[in-house]
Amino acid sequence: MTATSIVWASAGSLSVVLLAMWLRLGATRAAGWAILSVFGQGASLSLIKAGPLVGYQHYRSVGDAMRERPVALAIAVLVLLAAASGGAGRRHAIAGWFAAGRRTWIVLFALAAGSVLAAAPSASATAYASELVFAATLQLAILACVACAAASLPDEFVGRLDDRLSRFLAPAPGGARLDRVAWTLAAFVTVTSAVLCLTSYQAVPHIPDEIAYLFQAGYFADGLPWVTAPPVPAAFDTFLLEVAGDRWYGVFPPGWPLVLALGVKLGVPFLVNPLLGGACVLLTYLFVQELGDRGTARLSAALLAFSPWHLTISMSFMSHALSLALALVTAIGATRACRTGSWRAALVAGLSLGVLGMSRPLEGVAVGLLAGVPILVSAIRSRRLGAVIGGGFGVLLTGGLGLAYNWLITGSPLVFPAERLFDREYGPGRYGIGFGPGKGVDWLGLDPFPGHGPIDVVVNTVLNGFMVNIDLFGWAAGSIAIVVLGFIGAPKGLHRLMAITLAVVVALHGAYWFSGGPDFGARYWYLIIVPCVVLAARALMTLGGEKRPSAGVRPIAAAVLLSISALAVFLPWRGADKYRTYRGIRPDFMTMKSDERFRDALILVRGRRHPEWAAATLANERQPGSSSAPVFAWDRDEKTRQALMAAFPTRTIWLVQGPSVESGPVRVIAGPVAPGSRSQLPPSSEAPRSPGQ
Repeated sequence: MTATSIVWASAGSLSVVLLAMWLRLGATRAAGWAILSVFGQGASLSLIKAGPLVGYQHYRSVGDAMRERPVALAIAVLVLLAAASGGAGRRHAIAGWFAAGRRTWIVLFALAAGSVLAAAPSASATAYASELVFAATLQLAILACVACAAASLPDEFVGRLDDRLSRFLAPAPGGARLDRVAWTLAAFVTVTSAVLCLTSYQAVPHIPDEIAYLFQAGYFADGLPWVTAPPVPAAFDTFLLEVAGDRWYGVFPPGWPLVLALGVKLGVPFLVNPLLGGACVLLTYLFVQELGDRGTARLSAALLAFSPWHLTISMSFMSHALSLALALVTAIGATRACRTGSWRAALVAGLSLGVLGMSRPLEGVAVGLLAGVPILVSAIRSRRLGAVIGGGFGVLLTGGLGLAYNWLITGSPLVFPAERLFDREYGPGRYGIGFGPGKGVDWLGLDPFPGHGPIDVVVNTVLNGFMVNIDLFGWAAGSIAIVVLGFIGAPKGLHRLMAITLAVVVALHGAYWFSGGPDFGARYWYLIIVPCVVLAARALMTLGGEKRPSAGVRPIAAAVLLSISALAVFLPWRGADKYRTYRGIRPDFMTMKSDERFRDALILVRGRRHPEWAAATLANERQPGSSSAPVFAWDRDEKTRQALMAAFPTRTIWLVQGPSVESGPVRVIAGPVAPGSRSQLPPSSEAPRSPGQ
């Protein structure tokens, strides 16, 4: 099935379920509005051009939509008209929810923020403006439909729901603890993201970073700091894998590969991130209870569990789920250390922060500021230094391991392997953090302006904000408005801390030239996902006023409808449209590895460095040629081919065209060719060497 077929099948199925459920409640009007919102999301997704290439999604032009998606365009227009003609009484009720306890400007600002981030910037200002107007209008129209659905629910049903919601959000006696709700949400994340990894992602890395991570985890699982360089380095040249003398290694810090190595050792590397994704839900539940209450913790954990952003990150081989888990452990430890002065809690926080620093260093700095400053202030006020000493010792212990790894690989504890690689490939200093004309590597479409200055900060912030708006909750009405509503005027305590955390993470990453690109949403901002869900939870709980915990029962019902639609329509669309064969990577080479035809073979892979050659990298043994398994090598030019034939003189040769978005599956071009008949091979074609692309 195509992604468009999946969208309409999902929207239709969900609409039938909603109709059956709400007709039993006598909520015919509510069912109509709900179904309209679901089909509005289906139309919106059908009109978007995203796909598995590296790039930001955009709406089709009106002309293209009329030619290619006339039905979707007609449904979108129907949603716009219906929203515009909704009953005045319903609109008054909706306005009452948003205005409860708030100034009008706050509500308008939140809606404006969501509207401004409804579309990604384009090279053409005119195209960007027209797309933004359409996207924002459709987003607001679907929000109106959802709100009308909630406002049309029968009062009797709302009363029953109010009682259940009150019990669900009620405070719990005792300290922070996990309960059945938390474990159920965590299990949902683990199972859903594992299924996504096996089906949509096909359990193989697709991004150059992931390929390097898994390669690194492979030799870490064998207890090695690197592997011996391959016999013909040019034939195994993979972005983010470095050959230095007789060493061959990944250039990333060791934190995440060490954790991923546990999955490699057990033969299930694809399960590591789904388990971490579930753990993040549990840790969020505990952390929010440390500073807030069980009701906020439950709603925040539910929003995190149902977040398409969290689910897709958790299906990947990227390092972000580990970073979030470590940040949450650090936060819990720091909170307890500040409250009790416990050096043990501070030690746990420090150990976790050190591991975060040797996984994603800039995120380690951000969390270190947010956790370390309160511990220091608390110690000064109480005149007890145990927590400071414990936290500092923990950071030095685990963080020092990361510096020792740098020294082992580069000869200096302060020089990262990735920094050295980028300096060599793009020029000294271009990779690091900071501003000026010498920053950035001019990746087409991902680094729009030379150097790094204020305009780059603005563009990167808008791009990441757009992706948060789309991917955070997957709501057809957008995700940003509800977060901004909780952000503005956040009270002291938990919500104020979340607002500060969000601001610190965004500000620190503004000093880096690269936004993170379109892979897995605003992934460089991923640590803001917990502040976002907490602030959104606060906004939902107070939309109807603050007289009782469940006063916002209708707004929460609207959020439930949006989340169900996101899981049933948006998530399958994202998995089918973008992440299956993302960046042209397919699992074909892993299948070839176990094919008896290719035993003791040298398989020459024709094509680009990525995706054709990159797709074959992980099918190799960690030491190519050390067993009867096939040796995959990049057929980059005639010189490299001749060197390969000399290095593997007894192997039967096959020539294949690697997978790509254009050519589809792996195709055998020639073979088997016996070692003595190599002249039968067609000549090698020069392959462009474009790092990471």
